[in-house]
Amino acid sequence: MASLDLHVPTARAIAGLLYPHAEVVLHDLATNRIAAIFNNFSRRKAGDESLIDDLEQLGTGPDVHGPFEKASFDGRAIKYTSAVLRDEAGAAIGLLCINLDVSVLSRFGKVLEEFVSAVEDSKPLDDLFADDWQEKIDAFVRRYLRDRELVLDHLTREARTELVRALEAAGGFRGKNAAAYVANVLGVSRATVYSDLAQADPQD
Repeated sequence: MASLDLHVPTARAIAGLLYPHAEVVLHDLATNRIAAIFNNFSRRKAGDESLIDDLEQLGTGPDVHGPFEKASFDGRAIKYTSAVLRDEAGAAIGLLCINLDVSVLSRFGKVLEEFVSAVEDSKPLDDLFADDWQEKIDAFVRRYLRDRELVLDHLTREARTELVRALEAAGGFRGKNAAAYVANVLGVSRATVYSDLAQADPQD
């Protein structure tokens, strides 16, 4: 049992991370009983029989079994997997089982599907905002960064200047107070944007 105790912190950590949706059970193969159980939703407890039928097969079979699916006693969908725990000699001493309640995920998936379905055509509203230059600046910056695999928060000075130059060439500074808006998008001062624009001037 002493060797099996070494795995208790691992079981507790997994249970803590996935709380309250995962039950983690540590089985002692020497006694065929539950050594420890965390986030108990199967109504079992430490000391109960593990009810593992073929202990010999666990010792010679694969180290990981699953994931599989089953239903809990109250009808919830459970996805589960088991890992065989071995001592230094390679003998199977325990079984770590993780039972994940995925019923809440199934319900959430249905709600999400309902939420995103039956979307009306947005074109009439889009037409009303055809001259929304702020939205166009946002779209330009997103596309520019995506195409070049850049991250806004990690732009070098040179990369930022190139972005500002590209935005200016695309007409992004035609709107009133556009420089201030671009500065806000890029997370810099308006003076910095003006400085970048000055560098874009071929006469400089």
